[in-house]
Amino acid sequence: MHPWPAQPPCKCWDTVSGPAPRRPLPWPPPAPPRAWKPWEKFHCESKVQLAGCWAAMAGHCVAMAAGLRARLGMGCLSCCLWGWHLSPGLLGTRLAHAGAAGRLQREYDAVVIGAGHNGLVAAAYLQRAGVRTAVLEKRHVLGGAAVTEEIVPGFKFSRASYLLSLLRPQIYAELELQAYPEYEAFMGGLVSALDPLLDAPPVDTAALGQGSLFQRLRALRALQPLLRSGLALGQQLPRYYEVLTAPISKILDQWFESEPLKATLATDAVIGAMASPHTPGSGYVLLHHVMGELEGRRGAWGYVAGGMGALSQAIACAAAARGAHIFAEKSHPQMVCHVVLGKDGQAQGVLLQDGTEVRSKVVLSNASPQITFLELVPQEQLPKDFVQRIRQTDTRSPVTKINVAVDRLPSFLAVPNARDGCPLPHHQCSIHLNCEGTHLLHQAFTEATHGRPSSRPMIELCIPSALDPGLAPQGCHVVSLFTQYTPSVLAGGQPWDEQAKNAYADTVFDCIEAYAPGFKASVIGRDILTPPDLERIFGLPGGNIFHGGMSLDQLYFARPAPSYSGYRSPVPGLYLCGSGAHPGGGVMGAAGRNAAQVALEDFRRLRWQ
Repeated sequence: MHPWPAQPPCKCWDTVSGPAPRRPLPWPPPAPPRAWKPWEKFHCESKVQLAGCWAAMAGHCVAMAAGLRARLGMGCLSCCLWGWHLSPGLLGTRLAHAGAAGRLQREYDAVVIGAGHNGLVAAAYLQRAGVRTAVLEKRHVLGGAAVTEEIVPGFKFSRASYLLSLLRPQIYAELELQAYPEYEAFMGGLVSALDPLLDAPPVDTAALGQGSLFQRLRALRALQPLLRSGLALGQQLPRYYEVLTAPISKILDQWFESEPLKATLATDAVIGAMASPHTPGSGYVLLHHVMGELEGRRGAWGYVAGGMGALSQAIACAAAARGAHIFAEKSHPQMVCHVVLGKDGQAQGVLLQDGTEVRSKVVLSNASPQITFLELVPQEQLPKDFVQRIRQTDTRSPVTKINVAVDRLPSFLAVPNARDGCPLPHHQCSIHLNCEGTHLLHQAFTEATHGRPSSRPMIELCIPSALDPGLAPQGCHVVSLFTQYTPSVLAGGQPWDEQAKNAYADTVFDCIEAYAPGFKASVIGRDILTPPDLERIFGLPGGNIFHGGMSLDQLYFARPAPSYSGYRSPVPGLYLCGSGAHPGGGVMGAAGRNAAQVALEDFRRLRWQ
């Protein structure tokens, strides 16, 4: 264990006091308190040589901490979602706009398959435009992977997704959601240049050479975001091209000297990806993770007050307040079996598990491309090359998420806990362990490529209850461990059974124990989600948190397949609105928003025919 100086070389900005503990609010909640203030935030000098003696906790140098309060400003439905959640038993009634919405109707203008955050965003935009919309979710809780669940009694976990940054600012404004985040800005020039591409469908190159003159001119209009991005890149284009195509280790070597700092930054380039920092193209994944914006501040990542489920509930309320009907597992047996097609091959609705047929003019799928096109649509209705492309999509996942309930804050050797047991600044940060050098990340990746869980895994440790005490009983905390690398399929075809899962979790806990003695003794309960678990529970193909790799060959024109990157599928009236569509994964909402706008355009055209 390396010694650590008493104060790491980070500088504090805007240090202020934290708020009082939050409690669940009644329905409808009262107006949010006026005295809320953000917590401490940290920023580290960008190009510094850090002494190896504090390498053991390099996460201090790039970590951020933010308390995010989600609000829904809609008249009588205005609510502060801090510590508030809607119980599953209320989903069929509270989220319904009118009395009739408590039951599933037989016909809608649009049906959205899956109530992940993108599906909820799409529903909100469709209903906002007057399109009667139903959302059908197979689980008992809304939000897909952006959920808050009480796995251990009294402990509320952001069970899968655990931080917020990428949600598009237009969605906050247009759906009347607001957030109060903390922030750090990074790679602003390239992010600003590519930003217009996130909020528009990829250019339909086929349409440029076919159809009427009007159709071709309309297709040319879609080039505007691409042209704006090119102009913004300007003379820096060669340098930015290198960022997008080179291994992130090469890029970071050009900027920094400190191995701990480079390794910690490199985690954003490989997070969720079966890739090493030395893999060409890993720079884009880093870029994707710094495209976020909270309250206009680039690069910010924040905790959602009440857990990630509070954000999903806010979006669901925005959709329901406008009349959308949202049904989860406990309110109706709404498991979608397949998309109903007419004689002309047009999507006409969905068939549920209990035999109920729900008719609609358009269908939007928030499910992965694999579920949508390989399970919900008859294969004979799809082009063979399209089906082959979906089957060949790289969905490998290195991620195992571990949610831990503890009876005390971890006390790190580098910065021991205060006597009063109150959270210290680093407890409010994203702490990266086993990141003393990029060679450790590459070593962990190499082990996984041979079918073995990493013996020294990459660990991102977050303690959201340090900022949001209502997530756990008094004095206790919830700890989120985002770990890599674990292969989806173990060597020799061995299953990810309980023995294998617990053995890997024990390895992770042993690593944490080396940094924070006493951690293992503090554990009350744990929830281990390996790649097969992430697929089974959340519908993530292969356990991939992005619905498919974010490599350059699976982005923009090619997501989910060439010629079908504009949200329309080979089946007329069926649209893909999840993370498997452009611009990809993360709690961004862009795919839902963009797909809804494309579907609205087609819906209006159908209505006038």
